[in-house]
Amino acid sequence: MQPLLVVAAVIRSDDGGRVLACRRAPGRDAAGRWEFPGGKVEAGEAPEAALAREIGEELGAGIRVGGLLDRTVTVRHDGRAIDLACYDCRLDGTVPVSSTDHDELRWVGPAELAELDWAEADLPVVRILTEGRLARAGGDETSVRRRSAGDDEEDT
Repeated sequence: MQPLLVVAAVIRSDDGGRVLACRRAPGRDAAGRWEFPGGKVEAGEAPEAALAREIGEELGAGIRVGGLLDRTVTVRHDGRAIDLACYDCRLDGTVPVSSTDHDELRWVGPAELAELDWAEADLPVVRILTEGRLARAGGDETSVRRRSAGDDEEDT
């Protein structure tokens, strides 16, 4: 069975120092856990287009999709494989204040990321942000990684 392709937006604040974290609402898969917003890529849809569509639907906001930060395949507790591609993004206009899938939105800095209970698939990007690799790259050059969960090899 092919992994489900999912995209997520690491939306950085205008100053680049914080990212938008979203907590899954009660009744949703992974309720109460934090994640980067996004969703499934539809058949025939480019990942970047899917991400812009999903953020528009979930957060009512437009984004500029930048480079790929990380791509990881994880296996969920139900045995389903998720291929999560996380992109560096900036808002294009409206700052979101609510979400269709989340009960809380929070702008957090690198030091605060570890305090949140993150969904398993988002943890590799949380590590990238916590270690400051995105900040050191100035946000223009990104660390691109393709691996399976638990594999720490890095591709550049």
